[in-house]
Amino acid sequence: MQWLPLALGIVVLALCYSQIIPSMVRDWYFDDNASHGFFIPLISLYIVWMRRSELATSPVDSSKIGLFLIAASVIMLVAGWLAFELFTMRLSLVIALCGCVLYWFGKRVFSLLASALLFLVYMIPLPAIVYNAVAFPLKLFVSWLSVGILQAMGMMVVREGNIIMFPNITLEVVDACSGLRSLTALFALSTAYALILIRSPRHRIILVASTLPIAVGANVLRVTVTGVLARKFGAAAAEGFFHEFTGLVTFVLALAALAGLHQVLRRFK
Repeated sequence: MQWLPLALGIVVLALCYSQIIPSMVRDWYFDDNASHGFFIPLISLYIVWMRRSELATSPVDSSKIGLFLIAASVIMLVAGWLAFELFTMRLSLVIALCGCVLYWFGKRVFSLLASALLFLVYMIPLPAIVYNAVAFPLKLFVSWLSVGILQAMGMMVVREGNIIMFPNITLEVVDACSGLRSLTALFALSTAYALILIRSPRHRIILVASTLPIAVGANVLRVTVTGVLARKFGAAAAEGFFHEFTGLVTFVLALAALAGLHQVLRRFK
């Protein structure tokens, strides 16, 4: 292959996204819901490194399909810029990378790198309109299920939307307790786990699909435990350090549940 055109293509790609990538990194830093984005490129590079021996022996050719993907990414970039829609512009970067690999290295190399390239989608923060549309019904569901469990435990509690009311305290299930923040990070980690440690495509699908009920279940447990402790010990049990600590414990429990599910799946090869 000719390295000069490839180098020029990389320079053009870097110039086109010279403002988009830094803005995305700023979102990772300032937005807790997108902070997992820092790890996504690193995990993607590790997946590429895992394929290094196959890449070294893979034939290199060119696929014109890549040109169509590059053209599509340019259209998305321009459309996103005209509408000032960051998600579209950022997504076009992943499409452009896929197109470049296809055009410069061919289908065989792309098949080896496809999982690493598509995994980069997880680094793109969700649009606010999507986040808000999902977070609110998720908060209501977590609140409803947690209150049902608390009532089944014999506790006096009522719910008004995402507000949980005890005789001595009123709690609000906020976005952090809805499970969406942990859900986005868990989806990324479960996908990485599946790509790195699981070979069966069916088991990969089962593990990633199980992320949703596991994340929701873990956050229901978090809200339920917080409700019990707040009822007995007051507002201090639902605020500050304890609130952050329970969030961390919930996330670790969800990861442990995913690892446990993998061990179960291994028994059904």
